[in-house]
Amino acid sequence: MTSDPPTLGALIRSLRSRQGWTLKEMSEKSGIPVSTLSKVEHGQLTLTYDKLYQLSQKLGMRMSELFAEEAEAEPAVTARRSLGDLKTAVHVQTPNYDYHYLCAELRRKQMIPVMGRLRTKTLEEFGRLVHHSGEEFSYVVKGTVVLHTEFYDPVVLQAGQSIYFDSSMGHAYLVGEGCDEAEIMTVMTSSEEGEDQSMVHAAHTHLPAVKGKREAVAKPASKPRKRVEST
Repeated sequence: MTSDPPTLGALIRSLRSRQGWTLKEMSEKSGIPVSTLSKVEHGQLTLTYDKLYQLSQKLGMRMSELFAEEAEAEPAVTARRSLGDLKTAVHVQTPNYDYHYLCAELRRKQMIPVMGRLRTKTLEEFGRLVHHSGEEFSYVVKGTVVLHTEFYDPVVLQAGQSIYFDSSMGHAYLVGEGCDEAEIMTVMTSSEEGEDQSMVHAAHTHLPAVKGKREAVAKPASKPRKRVEST
């Protein structure tokens, strides 16, 4: 008999317990209010991928370590592997996506594999474009997906098509016309230790939105253009 997969709230609570932190101490280290952390731990609020990334960087760890239930010392050559399916994945539901984080028990992964179910059909519904460090590969498993990015025109992807892009560029996956929902398989790179995270922190200063509240929409550019530094 297989045990139920861990919830995000249980994993965050387990991490806090292992570190010996109170909610207040974890709040001070992560920059996330105590009330928000408490709601996450009790399953009343969830965090999107970029918020989980922000949390891991503030705590000085890889994002994959947030999903590991126990800390383990790893040899230089691990020869490790992990068999994953949706039943054992960590399920995180957000207003725009349903995420299933696969092979979550492996710590210090270089890649974060995720199965995603999309529901949102417009940028107005989606809210602010997502930014996070690294690169991203997505393969459309089912339905039609419209990928909006900060510096390019939207691209329509059918089942069987894929895309690879710089995920620090603002982006949003939307359900294509004629579909109620779509499914994608996404692999995101995890940051390297020691990487300068100042730009990441600057891009993620807002708190996760409570269900029913949206952030302002960041409109994508209509044509490719060079990034311009503000003065």
